[in-house]
Amino acid sequence: MVNTLSHLGVGLLLSYALGLRGRKRLVLLFLSLLPDLDYFTYSIFTLISGSVSHEARNQLFYLFGHRELTHSILFAFLVAFLIWVKTRDRRFTFGGFQALFLHILLDYTTSAKMRPFYPFSTDESALRAIYPFDPILNFLPLLPLFIVAAEFIKNRKPLSVNSRGELSIKYVNKWVTGERDSWSTGNGGLWSTKDKDTWSRKLNGLNRLYGFANRNERKLYASVILILLVWTAVFPITKIFLIRQVSDSEGTEISYRNTYPISIGKFLAAYSHSDTHYKLLEVSYWSGIEKSFYVEKVSVSGDVPDALVYAERAGKLYSTSVPRAIDYPVYSVSEENGLVTVTLSDARNPYVDKWPYFDTVYRFVFDMEGGEYEVYESHYGRAEKKLDKNYFE
Repeated sequence: MVNTLSHLGVGLLLSYALGLRGRKRLVLLFLSLLPDLDYFTYSIFTLISGSVSHEARNQLFYLFGHRELTHSILFAFLVAFLIWVKTRDRRFTFGGFQALFLHILLDYTTSAKMRPFYPFSTDESALRAIYPFDPILNFLPLLPLFIVAAEFIKNRKPLSVNSRGELSIKYVNKWVTGERDSWSTGNGGLWSTKDKDTWSRKLNGLNRLYGFANRNERKLYASVILILLVWTAVFPITKIFLIRQVSDSEGTEISYRNTYPISIGKFLAAYSHSDTHYKLLEVSYWSGIEKSFYVEKVSVSGDVPDALVYAERAGKLYSTSVPRAIDYPVYSVSEENGLVTVTLSDARNPYVDKWPYFDTVYRFVFDMEGGEYEVYESHYGRAEKKLDKNYFE
């Protein structure tokens, strides 16, 4: 999960590295953001999903859900094929594919589940090897945006201050070249020599930055892309050895996919320790296992007949739904006035602060006599909402 501006920066990096300009550069920028336009298709999905069958709902989610079809390798190939059919331009086609592929790759290496091999496989997966707020992935792609900003400012005109005292930029080049001895602020005042010198130094710095980038354009941006690719490869590979080490020390197999980065260089791992408990591990690249704690799989409040049966039923219903964010389910069972409530959440949720992928909670309410049920969902700090029956069956 990389921020939108960084995805845009990657598209700009590619356009510079490949020497694409004008309309083709703009298309590459659009393609670098295209996968995330599934926010709009997901809105369409939410409007129609309640009126179709369970199976149709699942298939529609694979097509229109966020980080679904548009975050698949097939989608990248289809778009690249259309570019080739339209333009017959090999370099442009390669750039278009790379803009999409790098967007998918950067998201895949962080945290959110995806189906990168849909429709050949509907299995969810993610490398989850790099912290979503990793500074390299989030800020290095912004370099070309800073260069563009420098070019934009370089070609603007001097500063003036309007009647409200707000500063605007006009004719900056005249400032830098020193063509004006006194600078009007727009309300009768003058800029001091100190002000002029300060802004001149800043603008000259922007000029030097833009000049360096302009002289070494393709090599500079190709190098940045290479650094990004190496960075996205180092953490997943290193994580293999880390998980293997933890697995050996615990005497069990730790899931690679379900081991989440919770900060830079630190992971939260979990595994089923017994029939009744999970064991959670806070693991550092540098010091190994730093903390461990146990979480009960099923907790029962009061005397609830067949509590485990209700928990199992809730689990089976949940397993038929998409998307499925919960990897290590824990159940809290209670009964009141003939209604059994099963609250389903992830074992890791209480141990990760400000982390949106573990905080989904489902509340199943079963009627003990009639056997009917209702399901409510809450996540991302939003209010609880009732789910349609076709979500599960």
